[in-house]
Amino acid sequence: MRWFARKTRMDIWDQAIEWPLGDIEAAARIRAICDAAAQSAIASARNDKGESARYERAAKVAMEIAMKISDGLMRDDAVHRIVNLCMTANDLKTAQILFRAIHTNWIRETAQRDHPALVQ
Repeated sequence: MRWFARKTRMDIWDQAIEWPLGDIEAAARIRAICDAAAQSAIASARNDKGESARYERAAKVAMEIAMKISDGLMRDDAVHRIVNLCMTANDLKTAQILFRAIHTNWIRETAQRDHPALVQ
């Protein structure tokens, strides 16, 4: 019976990206990915293997998009959002690496204030 067949969930980070993607569109896409993956990050912090895989895929796609943003301020804001996602998932190692990539002082200070464990 195909009616009851389980359909795979299509997440925003699994959708194909039509390049070239402008900086504003890329930042909006990263924001949407981080918002959609927040519940998976919370479940990943609780060691849920299925949700952990979803979080990792979302973070990977968001990082790939962030690397292509040319404007420094927009890129730093996008990376800050990804750092917040990583900290929600208790992925301190990835968050620290991404934190070092933030160059804008006030975004860096905000991230430090929100997550003191990043600076060690």
